[in-house]
Amino acid sequence: MIGAEPELPYERPPLTKHYLSGTKSAGEIRIRSEGFWSEQKISLHLGSPVVVLDAARRTVVLQSGQRIGYRNLVWAAGGRARHLTCAGHAAAGVHSIRHRVEVDRLRAELSAARRVVIVGAGYIGLEAAATLVKQGKRVAVIEACDRVLARVAGAPLSTFYEAQHRQHGVDVRVGATVQCVEEHNGHATGVRLATAEVLPADVVIVGIGIQPEVEVLAQAGARVANGLVVDEACRTTLPDVFAIGDCALHPNHFADGRSVRLESVQNATDQAVTVAAVLTGQSATYRSVPWFWSEQYDLRLQTVGLSQGFDEMVVRGDPAPAGFSVVYLRQGAVIALDCMNATRDFVQGKTLVLNRSHADPHQLADSSVPLKTLA
Repeated sequence: MIGAEPELPYERPPLTKHYLSGTKSAGEIRIRSEGFWSEQKISLHLGSPVVVLDAARRTVVLQSGQRIGYRNLVWAAGGRARHLTCAGHAAAGVHSIRHRVEVDRLRAELSAARRVVIVGAGYIGLEAAATLVKQGKRVAVIEACDRVLARVAGAPLSTFYEAQHRQHGVDVRVGATVQCVEEHNGHATGVRLATAEVLPADVVIVGIGIQPEVEVLAQAGARVANGLVVDEACRTTLPDVFAIGDCALHPNHFADGRSVRLESVQNATDQAVTVAAVLTGQSATYRSVPWFWSEQYDLRLQTVGLSQGFDEMVVRGDPAPAGFSVVYLRQGAVIALDCMNATRDFVQGKTLVLNRSHADPHQLADSSVPLKTLA
């Protein structure tokens, strides 16, 4: 197993939550202990990414110059954080949250920081905001779209999250764009908006998405679109080369066969299971129902299905921290649910998504009616 980072594999979701807050250590977010890898006879090559793939010779070349041959190769390189391109984007004090070492640098600066500006109101930005405002920081979140989570959730959920963050003291700015990062002596001091207003900052966090790591395979001849193009068994267009996780653009049954690239732990894990089955001689295709989760304050969001392309939306229960759900339909069929502190809806709603069940919107909206009775 080859990894660009010099450390043992670890879980990334805690980076915006428990690891950022310091309630979990580096050892506690490791996927496996150090001894596990040697016990399983897994050879680790860490701290030296693949820079060349030679599909004809079936070899990869590491940044260190080492050449390693393969019979099958699984590309699970994920993606790298997108950066601002405006003036000041490279100033000291401007951070991303993608790798543990980045969070280590951020945490070191946070000890003396009072004001934090976060660019991007997706899950990374909002989770970081929730973590930092609980630590007593003055936090502002800037979002270019007209609502938070605009790319992944319906307006009711966006409105709910905006209200919750504001109640906790976060200054949420939607429909706001960044002109530049203000700096003094090379260190960020604030973020200037297109309106010319400057939001003071001791630390700036950028959470505006990722760029899939595809260049090495693209140079080797793999087909690339918004990620590495793979089939239902996660095969790329290169012989015996598979791609899984954030970098894989795959045909998805729950997107009506359209190719999508999903950035989630569940997707990466389920695709890994598919490839493992194929490599051990089994017939397997990736058909798992997508699901996601996010923790902010005492709120736990669980999402099942893909809501893109919905033509009807039903709010189930009253939006409140006590629990509610947003149900998405297309042509009368349930395609996704966002469940806020509503685990029962998440569990029972999964069946509706799996079966593309048609349900009466009035019954869906009645939280006293169990979803399992509508499947």
